[in-house]
Amino acid sequence: MASLSIQAVIFDMDGVLIDSEPLWQHIEFEVFSALGVPVTIETIQQTTGLRIDQCVDYWYRRAPWPHYDNAKVSQTIVDKVAREISRSGEAMLGVHQTLAHCQALGLKIGLATSSSTPIIEAVLSKLALSDKFMSVQSAENLTYGKPHPEVYLNCAKALNVDPRYCLAIEDSFNGLIAARAANMQTVAIPAPEQQGEAKWVIAHHQARNLLDLPAILANYA
Repeated sequence: MASLSIQAVIFDMDGVLIDSEPLWQHIEFEVFSALGVPVTIETIQQTTGLRIDQCVDYWYRRAPWPHYDNAKVSQTIVDKVAREISRSGEAMLGVHQTLAHCQALGLKIGLATSSSTPIIEAVLSKLALSDKFMSVQSAENLTYGKPHPEVYLNCAKALNVDPRYCLAIEDSFNGLIAARAANMQTVAIPAPEQQGEAKWVIAHHQARNLLDLPAILANYA
């Protein structure tokens, strides 16, 4: 293994590996609007990175609708997103090259996502990535999802790497908070329209896309 202080790279999934955030936003807008919640695509972005049940709870508390059933609404959104990913999902720029680079450096590779198993399976199948990760961790059955750090800590533990020597790749602010709280090094890859926002300063590094990652990893050599 290369003599890096970084021993593992842990990827978020939605918006990092697959261009799914617009799918989530469109489907959440569709479902919540039908429930009478006054959302816009812009306000939907506030919940990017949250686990779906937390997202549903967030909007219910702001604009309650009758016959509240979090599990039913959450499942409706997940089913729609999984189908759309399987139909038209596309990898983010640089995914396969970046994973190959991490493998060449001898780094352990993990996945830490707020998404549920059907979404994970749809993504890994669609992008042919099922054999690329040494650990795949979901927050779906944890007490708290991101921005709580547990899913990242679980991934580091499964990889047998101290969190301090993990580099987490995130596209959402909630996910970035989770990775920082886990005491990991962090790379933020915000959506293009969000890249100028000051909040990303809490990341150790900010990148335009995954093709920037080799240069970032070189800083830890």
